[in-house]
Amino acid sequence: MRRSMLFLPGNSPNLLVNAACLGADAVIFDLEDAVSPAEKDAARILVRSTMGHMDFCGCETIVRINAVDTPYWQLDIDAVLPEGPGLLMVPKAGTAEDVRTVEAYVTRQEARLGLASGAVGLMPLIETALGVENAFAIATCSPRVRALFLGAEDLTADLQCRRTKEGREIAYARSRLVMAARAAGVEVYDTPFTDVNDDEGARSDALTAKSLGFTGKAAISPRHLAAINEVFSPTAEEIDYAYEVMEAIAAAQRQGKGAVALRGKMIDAPIVARARRTIATAQALGLGREEQV
Repeated sequence: MRRSMLFLPGNSPNLLVNAACLGADAVIFDLEDAVSPAEKDAARILVRSTMGHMDFCGCETIVRINAVDTPYWQLDIDAVLPEGPGLLMVPKAGTAEDVRTVEAYVTRQEARLGLASGAVGLMPLIETALGVENAFAIATCSPRVRALFLGAEDLTADLQCRRTKEGREIAYARSRLVMAARAAGVEVYDTPFTDVNDDEGARSDALTAKSLGFTGKAAISPRHLAAINEVFSPTAEEIDYAYEVMEAIAAAQRQGKGAVALRGKMIDAPIVARARRTIATAQALGLGREEQV
């Protein structure tokens, strides 16, 4: 599961070698914005070597390649694909065709390398007004698309507005991406909170993202990861209630009852679905009960 994802510059060996112990569920090795053109080749080699020789102890590896309108993205894929990244992040994804271009190249390279077809997923990074408006088309353009990701810094530049901590300027984009991703049946991740010294602001921003329906949130600083992980993990109270819901449903079925009430409230299908998700998340985090519900 991915509650938190941490961006790491692809040209920073000290950060890369510590990727597995920084507290993120997934790390994003950045070959794009964090790396100058003069360092692209060295960063590819460093990221490839790190992925090939390190044990990430269950921490998922994601690689942000360069955009398809640059001369770098194919070289990025050539370098990291043999090392089996969980996902490739496709930046500046404005249209479905941008993503299909990457998909086609990855498919050809998998065949050339003798890799299992379709094993590597894509996470389009939506960071332009065009991308926001095309979010559903992007989310549904390929079975490789596993998630959408909102990039607020470039988006606000494209919108010609100021990026603020409160985030009112990206409210529409956040809601639009969540709606598109959920309609497409893929996950969706929120943009990082970029003030690395504001821990309370980072937690508040994560709470906002969760309230809107995001699956998780990215960070650019390890110090924000604990708050993100906490916010996107179910509380003990939520876990207990989820099990109560499932136990009430099971008891009603044994008794042949059609209607079920718990704590004075009728239990309907959406509540059951939410309880199942809570239990699944708790079990993935090792917080669930031993019995299967």
